[in-house]
Amino acid sequence: MVAKDLISEVIPALRTSDTGQTALNWMEIFRISHLPIVNNLDFLGLISDTDIYDMNQPEEPIGNHSLTLLKPYVTTEQHLFEVIGLSSRLKLSVIPVLDDKLHYQGLITTSELVRYLAGISSMDQQGGIIVLDLIERDYSLSQIAQIVEGNNVKVLSMYVTSPPDSTKLEVTIKVNTNDLSSVIRTFERYNYDVKTWITSDDSMDKFYSERFDLLMKYMNI
Repeated sequence: MVAKDLISEVIPALRTSDTGQTALNWMEIFRISHLPIVNNLDFLGLISDTDIYDMNQPEEPIGNHSLTLLKPYVTTEQHLFEVIGLSSRLKLSVIPVLDDKLHYQGLITTSELVRYLAGISSMDQQGGIIVLDLIERDYSLSQIAQIVEGNNVKVLSMYVTSPPDSTKLEVTIKVNTNDLSSVIRTFERYNYDVKTWITSDDSMDKFYSERFDLLMKYMNI
C-alpha cells in the first residue's frame, strides 16, 4: 500500500482566497485540525486551527496574513509506514500527497490510516489473541510462527511494540481460533512469558478499545 491509494476523495484543499472561517468550518465538518493551502497545484503549506485562531481575524482571506507554515508531505509512491511515521512524528491530522513534480495530489487523513491498519491487523476476523512478553534478544518471528502453526493454528496477524524505557518487547498475535490452550501450553513449554490471552468477544472489544485509544493518543487524534 502506497500513499496514492489512501488519498481522500472528499476533503478539499484551501486556497489563499479562502477565509480562516471557511477553513475552520471544513475542519469541523471533516473532524481534522489541519488543511493544506494550494494554488494551482502548488502546495504552499499546512495550516492548523491554532494558526487560524492566532490570526484573530478569521473572516479575512488566509492570503492576507503573513503565516509561517509547515510544509510536510509524502509523495504518491511512498509506503504506508512512511506516511504513518510522518503523521505521528509531527502530530498531523492530515498528510498532503505530492507527485514526483511536487504537484499537489490530495491528502490522507490519520483516521483513514487507522481504518486501514485495523483491516490489515485482522481485527474484524474471528479468533483469539495471545500477548507475549519477552526480552528483545529472545525475539524470533520464525519460532513464534512455528509454535502457533505446530498446533494446527494459523497466524492472522502479529505486531510488536516496545514500551518506553524498557528492554522488553510485547508481541501481540491474532490467530484463527478461540481455543488457545494448546498454543499457550507450547509457548510456556518453550519458556515464553504469556502475558495475557483473550478469547471472549467482550474482552476482545475491550482489548482493541484500549489499543485503539493508545494509538489515538500516540497519533494525537
